[in-house]
Amino acid sequence: MSALTLPEFRRRFPLLEQRTYLNNCSKGALSTDVEAAIHSFVESWHAYGSPWERWLDQMEQLRSTFARSIGADSDEVAILPSASVGISALASAMSYKDTRNHVAIGEFEFPTMTQIWLAQQSRGATVEWVRAHGNELPLESYATTINARTLIVPTTDVCYKNGHRTDIAGLVALCQDRGALILLDDYQRTGTGPIDVHALGVDFMVTGCQKYLLGPPGLAFLYVRRDLLPKFKPTLTGWFGRANPFDFDIQTVTWSSSARRFEAGTPPILDIYAAQAGLDLLEAVGYAAIEEQIATLTKRFTAWARQEGFSVATPPTTRKHSPLVVLRSTDAPLLVSRLAARGVIVSSRDNGLRVSFHGYNVEEDILAVIEALETEVSLLEREEANVKN
Repeated sequence: MSALTLPEFRRRFPLLEQRTYLNNCSKGALSTDVEAAIHSFVESWHAYGSPWERWLDQMEQLRSTFARSIGADSDEVAILPSASVGISALASAMSYKDTRNHVAIGEFEFPTMTQIWLAQQSRGATVEWVRAHGNELPLESYATTINARTLIVPTTDVCYKNGHRTDIAGLVALCQDRGALILLDDYQRTGTGPIDVHALGVDFMVTGCQKYLLGPPGLAFLYVRRDLLPKFKPTLTGWFGRANPFDFDIQTVTWSSSARRFEAGTPPILDIYAAQAGLDLLEAVGYAAIEEQIATLTKRFTAWARQEGFSVATPPTTRKHSPLVVLRSTDAPLLVSRLAARGVIVSSRDNGLRVSFHGYNVEEDILAVIEALETEVSLLEREEANVKN
C-alpha cells in the first residue's frame, strides 16, 4: 500500500461521515480496507474450499507485519485468539515452586490480567498488589513491592479506566536490577504510536487487534524475547504449538523453537485476513504521524476540560500522552447514552466517561464532543477548587 496522509486515512472509515467516533479504546472503527479483506477471505473459501496453505501463508505474513511494527523478529511473536489466552499460556509455563514465586501486580490492570495471575496461587504463586496513589501508580510503588522473590511484574502501559500511563522504561530498569521478568499489556496503546520492544527491553508483551490496531475481535499477539523461548513450555497448548503441527504426532510433545510454542488450536483465519488490512493501513499512514495527531487532540480536549473546571481522572504526564482521556461523571452510563443520541460515540468505566482518540480523528470531533458535553454539564463532576457559581 502506498503512503497515506491523515485526511486520506480518515476517508477509509465510512462511520466517521455519520458519527463522531471517540470510542477507540473499546473498538476501532471499521475501514473499507478491513471490510475488503474479510470479503477476500470469503472469496478464497468459495473458490478453493480449504486452501490451508494459502491461509497459513497469510498467517505468517501477519506475524511478520506485526513483528516489524513493534521492532521484534517474527519468531518472537505468537498469534492467538485473545490476550487472555496469551497471558494464560505464559502463566501456565512458569513454575512457582522455588523461591521466585512472587507476582507484583498493579491496581490499574485490566481484570483478565489480575484474574489469571491470582489463579496461579493454587499452583504456588504469591500475588502482591502494587498500590495506586489516587489516579497515579508511580514507579516508587513498584520499587517498594518488587523484591528478590519477584518472578514477574505484569503491567499495563495505558490504564483502561483512567488513562494513566505507566513509566515502562523506568519499570523495565527496576525489574532488570532486581532480576524480575516484566510482561507489558499494551492493548490500550498499540497502534497509537511507535514502539520498539527490543530497545524498550520488555521480556513479554501482549496486545490485540480490536482497538487501535483497527482489526476484529478474536485476534491477539504475544511477544516473547527470543532468549527466553527455550525456558518456557506452556501447559495451555495445542497442535499448532508443536515443532511441526502437520506431523500429526500423538505420541510426543515437540515444542516449536519460536513463539509459536505459545499457540494452541486452529488459527482464526478470517480475523487474520482482517488484522493484516488494519496493520497495512497503520503502516501506510505511519505510527509517528498517528502519535502526533493523537497528542494534539488529547492536549486540546484536556485543556478545555480543565479550563471549564471539570474533573479529569487522567493524570498529567511528562511522558507520552495517553490516547484516552477520562472525565468523572455523576452518571457515566447515562452520559454515554445521551451523547450517543447526539451522534457522539464514547464509553464509560466506573464513574468515568472515556474519550479516546485515533489518528483519523480531527479538530471537528473535539468540537462535536465539547458541544454535546456542554448540553449535559449536570452529568459531569467538577473539581472542588474550580466549581463555578
